Formats: sequence, structure tokens, C-alpha cells
Amino acid sequence: MKAMRPAALTPTRQLRLEKLARDSGRSIGQTLRFVLRDGFDFCEWELRESRAADDDVKARGAVAHRDAQRQARNNASVFGL
Repeated sequence: MKAMRPAALTPTRQLRLEKLARDSGRSIGQTLRFVLRDGFDFCEWELRESRAADDDVKARGAVAHRDAQRQARNNASVFGL
């Protein structure tokens, strides 16, 4: 039986992992766990979307859950739902 070699990232992927970890505020080990599960593209997309949502809340403010539910019920009743 052959011994398994440890996995190694290319220099480009190593830099990509380091940037993603830095931008997300996580350690490289924590980030690697998500990258192995979901892939670089998804993790980078998720980080962009999360930041966009944070910016939207800063710009528009947050809505309490009960207020959002009330508004959704009112909108649904307009359409007879």
C-alpha cells in the first residue's frame, strides 16, 4: 500500500486562500475547511454577497422580523393569498 502524500496548493491557490481568509476575518485553517467543502468560487461569492448585505443594512437600516412578517402578510392579502 502506498503512503498518501500530503495535499499541496499551487502558489496561486495559496495566495487566493490567504486573501479569502484575510478578507473574511478567519484563519487560513478555518477558511480552508470551507474552501474544501464549497470551493473557492462559492466562498468568494458568499463573501461578496455578505458584504453587500452589510452595506445595504448600513445604508437603509434593518427591519425587525415582526415588522417584516406584518408587511409580508399585508402584501399577501392584497393578492388574496
